[in-house]
Amino acid sequence: MSYTGPDFDPSPPRRSPLRRPLTVAIAALVPGALLGWGVYAAVGGPDDDGGGVRTSQAPTSGASASASDGDAKAPTGSAPPPTAKQPSASASKPAPAGASGPLKGKVVVIDPGHNPGNFQHTSEINRKVDVGTHWKECDTTGTATNAGWAEAEFTLDVAHRLRALLEEQGATVRLTQDDDRPYGPCVDERARIGNEAKADAAISIHADGSGAGNRGFHVILPGSVHDGEADTRAIVAPSAELGERVAGSFVRATGSAPSNYVGGGTGLVTRTDLGGLNLSTVPKVFIECGNMRDSADAALLNSGAWRQKAAQGMSEGIVSFLRG
Repeated sequence: MSYTGPDFDPSPPRRSPLRRPLTVAIAALVPGALLGWGVYAAVGGPDDDGGGVRTSQAPTSGASASASDGDAKAPTGSAPPPTAKQPSASASKPAPAGASGPLKGKVVVIDPGHNPGNFQHTSEINRKVDVGTHWKECDTTGTATNAGWAEAEFTLDVAHRLRALLEEQGATVRLTQDDDRPYGPCVDERARIGNEAKADAAISIHADGSGAGNRGFHVILPGSVHDGEADTRAIVAPSAELGERVAGSFVRATGSAPSNYVGGGTGLVTRTDLGGLNLSTVPKVFIECGNMRDSADAALLNSGAWRQKAAQGMSEGIVSFLRG
């Protein structure tokens, strides 16, 4: 996603107050995984340079990017070059009847960022909604690779794969959208879907659109917000635990390094401006799986095998969180 819009310019990334304890937590959870990443980086992992704001053009400043619920580049009304839809791992379907497994009775909401139809509904997604701390656009178009593969297609594919893995563990899984509506849903509705489902965990899947050379993933945690309709105080701690476990498992499953442009190398970022987190009453995190505007990261994101690993990493983190 990107985060700029007609009335919202992102502030420089916050230094998470949880960064030090979260770094320690990840190290405690997955020491083998982080050691593996060190080896991976030494033999050809992500370059450690650069920083940029994700937009459809080359970045013009050294500001760093991070995720947003609907905040990709401001919609322009024109879609990227048409490309064939990526095959999904599973069709939209209810949870298997009588499903059993370690997550039986647990509810997980998966939020595939953006919607492939948003490009055709720019006036609708530009409508402002209340996210507690301020008003912002209903949704945005999301970013795309330089070759034109849309973030919304990527997020749906990974969401399908993740759903299949969680259902195998016995979870009841709901997607906020499955390319089954013309656009959206808006960021406030995305949060409401998880709340109304009384989800035990919720995850919003994205890919970033930062500058070339900015590589790696990061998980976004909700900060403490108590303003208007937003009150995250009860979910800050469990969401941090969920995010730590997802980040650790993502490293282990994919071999990808934490972001080299936000999060200080922890792969964890805390934000208080995202409606999908501000309005959530259930434990929830965002994950930016990589940078679509960097050719090396884009090659990973375009790989079906890597997307399966990404889904596996998310699944293992969620299962670990839900099992305690």
